[in-house]
Amino acid sequence: MSTYTESKLPKVTTARLREMKQRGEKIACLTAYDYTTARLVDEAGLDFILVGDSASNVMAGNTTTLPITLDEMIIYARSVAKAVKRAIVVVDLPFGSYQGNSKEALASAIRVMKEAGAEAIKIEGGEEIRESVERIISAGIPVCGHLGLTPQSINKFGTYGVRAREEAEAAKLLNDARMLDSLGCFAIVLEKIPSELAERVAKEVSCPVIGIGAGSGVDGQILVVQDMLGMNTDFKPKFLRRYAELGDVIRESLGRYVADVKAVDFPNASEQY
Repeated sequence: MSTYTESKLPKVTTARLREMKQRGEKIACLTAYDYTTARLVDEAGLDFILVGDSASNVMAGNTTTLPITLDEMIIYARSVAKAVKRAIVVVDLPFGSYQGNSKEALASAIRVMKEAGAEAIKIEGGEEIRESVERIISAGIPVCGHLGLTPQSINKFGTYGVRAREEAEAAKLLNDARMLDSLGCFAIVLEKIPSELAERVAKEVSCPVIGIGAGSGVDGQILVVQDMLGMNTDFKPKFLRRYAELGDVIRESLGRYVADVKAVDFPNASEQY
């Protein structure tokens, strides 16, 4: 199996992502939250690394993304940014750091850019956050939108089910996507929506559309790295493809280590000074 290496590929920027869409080259995206993982993800040739607020779940053990703070996101993002040489590093603004107050939204985005060394931010929502998007972009900070299932609004939705199945919600999503594109968002993430709708959005907007549970007709795909590597075995949505079963590998390796220590087989003579 062939893999990409960072030495073969140029640095990814917002402009390069748009060029990739224009020539029909798919955009490969994953999350990362720490230096070691981010370095491996970047070296594998990923185009777009998201420091997602999913860190609230997979790193901090929360049941939703809501508890994670801006300070915590900056810590994760700083670690990732230090590791990455090629991919564009995008950071989620967490719940409560941008909704309803565009000045606070800009202040949050500036902190992420200055303190974490990120290259862009991502925020959830459409018309409701228009003013925040405008203010952040006007300050020269690239913004990635996020529509469809927006996990920060889980208490509003009451379910993690597929969004925009009904005509009215689909029409709003399409209008929101057009608006985000017209405001200058460099990309839009579509989460857990019908594939036909996602494909239509990708065709109607000029910026790249990244899908997660949104079918193959978009410009790129993103998954949570712990999910696709089989480390988070409790999460089994239809859209998730597991590329490894690292949970099993890690458990087996740890078990061998415990057995070797207790049997005084580790360290052996060659592993001592």
